[in-house]
Amino acid sequence: MSQQAQVRPAATPGPDPEPRWAPTGRTIVPLAAAGVFVVGQLYVVIPLLGEFTAGWRAGTAQAAWMVTAFGFAYAAGFLFSGPAADRFGRRRVLLIGLVASALATGAVGLADDLASGLTLRAIQGFTSAFFAPAALAYVAERIAPPRRPIALTTMTSGFIASAIIAQAAATLLLPAFGWQSPFFGGTVCVLALAAILYSVLEPDPARDGTTRTNPLRAMGTLLRRRDTLLLYLATATVLSSFVAVYTGLETVGPEAVAGNPTAMLLLRASALPAFLAAPWIAGRLRKYAPTTRVVGALAVAAASAFLAAAVSGLGVWAIAVCLLEFVGGVALAAPGLIEAVGSVAGPARAAATALYTFVLFIGASLGPQLAAFADAAGFAGVCVAAGTLLAAGSMIALAARRTRNSMALPGLYPQEAR
Repeated sequence: MSQQAQVRPAATPGPDPEPRWAPTGRTIVPLAAAGVFVVGQLYVVIPLLGEFTAGWRAGTAQAAWMVTAFGFAYAAGFLFSGPAADRFGRRRVLLIGLVASALATGAVGLADDLASGLTLRAIQGFTSAFFAPAALAYVAERIAPPRRPIALTTMTSGFIASAIIAQAAATLLLPAFGWQSPFFGGTVCVLALAAILYSVLEPDPARDGTTRTNPLRAMGTLLRRRDTLLLYLATATVLSSFVAVYTGLETVGPEAVAGNPTAMLLLRASALPAFLAAPWIAGRLRKYAPTTRVVGALAVAAASAFLAAAVSGLGVWAIAVCLLEFVGGVALAAPGLIEAVGSVAGPARAAATALYTFVLFIGASLGPQLAAFADAAGFAGVCVAAGTLLAAGSMIALAARRTRNSMALPGLYPQEAR
């Protein structure tokens, strides 16, 4: 009697297990707050330049290097922080960067001359750069896709809003507590947020050393892709135009606000509702692909800048409405660019984000130069220059979208045609 071989049916592979997503609110609130404090250090010294000039017997141009020293070191730091986050993990690099940034921030408050101040500001800028790429990469990987646009918009809105919040805070603290207070206060707040994030963020997943991506090679690959190169060019227009408009408001602002600190503060603060509304708007627009949102947001910002130029002689409220729309466009463009770049980065997402933030803040450093180039024509001329740059950015993003469609893999952002 022959035995019949028993053949077991092959196991049918089931669907991949659902990823464990991080809780959105508990993650984003402390991350966004930390972003305001860290990125705000770039701008916090602007109201303090007069104190440096008087106390350190430095010229105005020399004191202005307290902004530039941080800005260039900050941008350069991204080229190291992104690869570090890819190699060592988002959570680890983020937390170490926050602690280092907090200590460097407190050290700036101890500076007693321009040379030490510039050195410590450069160290502060470099250490601060280890937060944003790791934080953005963490959000892009650990927040559920339906909530990701809102989360990224909240983060980037905090980064951009910090320009206004930090200057307002320094202006209010200076008379009562001295120029050191924004730095000592920033140290305490950042250390407290680092402790909160230590308990909130999910541990870094184990990484397979055999499949680890070389971050420098990944950056080179991204820069050789035509679509991502175009997106980085569009990124350069975002903060350069934003900083140019607000620099022009300070240096060649319209007569309605010239010499009136209260009106200037109110005009700056009038754009804050745009940052609060941006995450809600981003949630409504999530059915559209990132590059589609970028094209529209940059076009809105460009049109608002042109409109601000046209109504600059009509009073504070007319300018405030235009700035509200302008900032709203900027606040929506930035996260869309992060998503668009990150969608093709794969495991090198932090390296891609590092390049994005490097380009973004190089643009921010060049914003005052754009304002200086156009300020002979007054505030209206600065707005026209910014609007022209943003319109060019919108066209570049459109070209990136069309290029990506021709390169797209099946299933990758099928809604790009919208």
